[in-house]
Amino acid sequence: MSAIEDQSALAGASEDKRCDGSNSTSCGCESASAGLSRRDFLFKGLFGAASVAALASPLARAAEAATPASVPATPPRKVPMLGADGKLHELDVAGTDVPNHPHLAPNDPAVRIGVPGRRWVMVIDLAKCDGCKKCTVACNKMHGTPADREWLKVYEMEDDHERKYYFPKPCFQCDNPPCTKVCPVDATFKRQDGVVLIDNERCIGCRFCMAACPYSTRFFNWGPPPKDPVADGHTYSPETGMPRKMGTVEKCDFCPDLAARGILPACVTSCAMGAIYYGDENEDAVTNSKGETERLHQLLEDRAGYRYMEELGTKPRVHYLPPRNRSYPGPKTGEHKNANA
Repeated sequence: MSAIEDQSALAGASEDKRCDGSNSTSCGCESASAGLSRRDFLFKGLFGAASVAALASPLARAAEAATPASVPATPPRKVPMLGADGKLHELDVAGTDVPNHPHLAPNDPAVRIGVPGRRWVMVIDLAKCDGCKKCTVACNKMHGTPADREWLKVYEMEDDHERKYYFPKPCFQCDNPPCTKVCPVDATFKRQDGVVLIDNERCIGCRFCMAACPYSTRFFNWGPPPKDPVADGHTYSPETGMPRKMGTVEKCDFCPDLAARGILPACVTSCAMGAIYYGDENEDAVTNSKGETERLHQLLEDRAGYRYMEELGTKPRVHYLPPRNRSYPGPKTGEHKNANA
């Protein structure tokens, strides 16, 4: 019997019933196997496999091209932010252009150097401040400050004509700070980016710095700090001051951890009047909560900017604009004497 006749018989048998191997004579399986030579079987099998592979290859390449490459997940980068609701939130800035600023431990040399090339500075426009004290509330919230102290205190003042105005007073981050000169353990220090900080892991509580500060902007932790889950969840850094420690001194820190990321401090962003400006003296630019960016030296010159008690020679980094229009000529040099003193 020829191979073609065997295949016909096999096809007819398959129409009657499926081969279960019990009756090989009637179904013709054995005859079909005998009729196909090993060479024919291998040729047909290889040819068929090659055809399938040739067809499947472009389809596989097309499917691979259509499938997006897997991108490794970006680890979150949390930045503390004070929201419009007055609550402290952690904003994930991963994947944004916000500069990465690591958490600086007290034993990290970088914490005493600061951000290279920066000189943080603040300007407060007394003509805009309405005394609402939202800056104080925001600062207290941001730093978990106890109720018995205010790092940024707003005073009610009177000018020479007995007209009232308001005077916000933070730490002045002096360029010639008396506090750093009297500390016997180098716990309070001045950085190259203009900020004065306190390392409460070095502080021995002698309070010499408090006595030396002519602005009374430092506070002493007489007792255990109040329970604060947010602060307790932080690893201590002199840049944030949290968690605080009994028997140590604290003060306004100018929010250097936020400034390093290009984020304005909470006192600035919370001021609805746009009275507080913050920026970099080296860039000659300061910005307020309304997004108004001004040339530092021009602002100080045009508005007769001054520094509080600057006759002491402490060289504060906080400048004030008078609460009235300037009534006397300003310097004509093009550079305000206070901007780079």
